[in-house]
Parts: sequence; structure tokens; C-alpha cells
Amino acid sequence: MRYIRYAFLAILGIVLISVSLANRGLVTLKLMPDALAQLVGFNMTISLPLFVVVLGGIVAGLVIGFLWEWMREHKHRREAAEKSREVRKLERRVDRLKTEKHQGKDEVLAILDEAS
Repeated sequence: MRYIRYAFLAILGIVLISVSLANRGLVTLKLMPDALAQLVGFNMTISLPLFVVVLGGIVAGLVIGFLWEWMREHKHRREAAEKSREVRKLERRVDRLKTEKHQGKDEVLAILDEAS
């Protein structure tokens, strides 16, 4: 299984390198359209290779998706934490009740009560 993973990663690396080498041309990214930039008075531009723009878009999409999913599942994590706290509280209560039940009894009787 490990070799299949390494083979997949190697193929993925070769594909990414070949796509990057094929798309080395510079593209200019503008913050705003020209008409809006003239109205506002400034427009930030940057020139980057095309493969950086494409791979950066993929990475940005993955990050946004992961954050969106993390925020969406927040209520489930909170509920699980509350249930976990409730279970610990009830376990402590059961242990306390068991010790209170066996305080006035003989040890042998206490062991027999626990077995049943």
C-alpha cells in the first residue's frame, strides 16, 4: 500500500511540474476593472506566472472549503464535548453512589454486590 501511495505522489508531482513548465508565461492580475480603478483612483496590479495563479487558486479553494466545513461542524463538536462532560459527571456520581452503598457492609458482601 505504501508503494502505491508513493507512486501516486510521484505521478502527481510529475504532472504538476509539467503543467508548471508549460505555463510559465506571465499574466497580470488587477485588483479592479479599469473603469472602477479610474473612478477610485488606484488599481493594484501584479505580474505572476500562470501556474502560480492556477495552483494558488486551487490552494485558496481548499483552504476556504476546509474553513467552511470546520465552521459548519462546530455545533456537532460542541454537542459532543457537552455529552462527554455529562458522561464524566455521571460516572463520578455512579462511583460515589457505589462507595456510599458499600460503606457500612462487610468487604465480602460488597464484592458479591458488585458481581451481581
